[in-house]
Amino acid sequence: MNDLLWWQRALIYQVYPRSFRDANGDGVGDLTGISQKLEYLKWLGADAVWLSPIFRSPMVDHGYDISDYTDIDPAFGTLRDFDELLARAHALGLRVILDLVPNHSSDQHPWFVQARSSRDNPKRDFYLWRDAAPGGGVPNNWISNFGGPAWEWDERTGQYYYHAFHKAQPDLNWRNPDVQAAMLDVVRFWFDRGVDGFRIDVLWHLIKDADFRDNPRNPSFRPGQPPHHAVLQTYSTDRPEVFDIVKKLRSVADEYPDRLLIGEIYLPIDRLVAYYGEHGDGVHLPFNFQLVTEPWDARAIARCIEAYEAALPPGAWPNWVLGNHDQPRVASRTSAAQARVAAMLLLTLRGTLTLYYGEEIGMHDVEVPEALRHDPQSRGMPGIGMERDFYRTPMQWSVEPAAGFSATEPWLPVADDFRLNNVEVERDAPGSMLTLHRRLIELRRREPALVAGKCRIVPADGGVLAYLREHGARRLLVALNLTSKPAVLRAGYLVAHGRVVLGTDRARDGAAVERDVELAADEGLVIELD
Repeated sequence: MNDLLWWQRALIYQVYPRSFRDANGDGVGDLTGISQKLEYLKWLGADAVWLSPIFRSPMVDHGYDISDYTDIDPAFGTLRDFDELLARAHALGLRVILDLVPNHSSDQHPWFVQARSSRDNPKRDFYLWRDAAPGGGVPNNWISNFGGPAWEWDERTGQYYYHAFHKAQPDLNWRNPDVQAAMLDVVRFWFDRGVDGFRIDVLWHLIKDADFRDNPRNPSFRPGQPPHHAVLQTYSTDRPEVFDIVKKLRSVADEYPDRLLIGEIYLPIDRLVAYYGEHGDGVHLPFNFQLVTEPWDARAIARCIEAYEAALPPGAWPNWVLGNHDQPRVASRTSAAQARVAAMLLLTLRGTLTLYYGEEIGMHDVEVPEALRHDPQSRGMPGIGMERDFYRTPMQWSVEPAAGFSATEPWLPVADDFRLNNVEVERDAPGSMLTLHRRLIELRRREPALVAGKCRIVPADGGVLAYLREHGARRLLVALNLTSKPAVLRAGYLVAHGRVVLGTDRARDGAAVERDVELAADEGLVIELD
């Protein structure tokens, strides 16, 4: 374990700042609130905290529309508040990772304000401008990920600008060397301040086709899917030139010791792993979202694990993610009982792991009344199940009003059952979801086989997912029942004698196992093999 870099053995904890802890009583989470809860993250066993965007922003997309990349938005605090958070985290042995959004800025960023002032402005080429199509209309068929055309007409200058997301988020022109230099300086600014890494938003979007060709129609598109799925984003994402940009970002990171770059990349595995770089000169960790996007099915997940391990380039380090701010929570994707099995799955796989805030206490999606919703994506694509507000609700700290998140009405409502599922209630409860997470994290910390050991799928029937983690002579069998019915893992050829090291039901801890492994409904076991 000592031979691994800090991020290779890390559990990264994602904080959505608006929803973690409100210290100033305005109903919105802030940096001081996060600072107040860093001891909790240390107690839980996290190694790093990743903060979703905290930079100055008009908040059209809650921080993913940035108007100043080198300042903190007043909703969250000040640069001084950030420096205090960073110092406090480092004193506790926690690393801090920021969310970099380089694909687009806010339309209120000074660059764009200048760019749209005239066609001759020096900042004009910081963004992507096109004339109307012959006969009028948008330049091509590209579709915004927030619904509708990805082109917005600018009346003053008589051209369209491109926005892959909201119209208030114009895409930057990463083919322009001045854009590259400016954004690389942003990275240096925060590294110089002591930040330990960046999660890079929509990394595969950065470069677009130089000729702006129409995207091919998607033959698999069906009504009810997000509108942008109607085309294959062949020319608007994942272009070959993007890897030159990734190398430059990595080069800057390598100017500093022990820094980490994580890329948000929703692509098939064969394309995802390309972002490691041909010679290890890509991002350190292209986010692996298979546990989020694949069906909750034992055979499907087993195939994913095998395919991912096989596809990793030499020297590449794996990573796994179970949830984030853009995806329904695992307890809502599966069930409260299966969320415990999912926790064991995440925390026993090989590589760097990321845990979304609140998953450790079993938080689920909260159906926010339409009048209280904020998310521009769901407003742009109503009725297709992408209400991101539902999975961004306030962290549930206690039985106090607003779940201890705030002294006033929070920006989003808390779950009705927050008095049952919260840190205060679960912290000392032996069978709680929080206790299960802490026990799994402690086990992982002391077991090199779980962090760095080989991972081999064990053949299983029905809804059982099983895999062997091996390091030297140490062998741990992980057996997970992904169904609500009892099941059996027939693994007599592996298990002559074994002992349950940790179960989702701790009553099984220490139990002897011989030959076949019997699993109760919604049960997971980590078994030490002789």
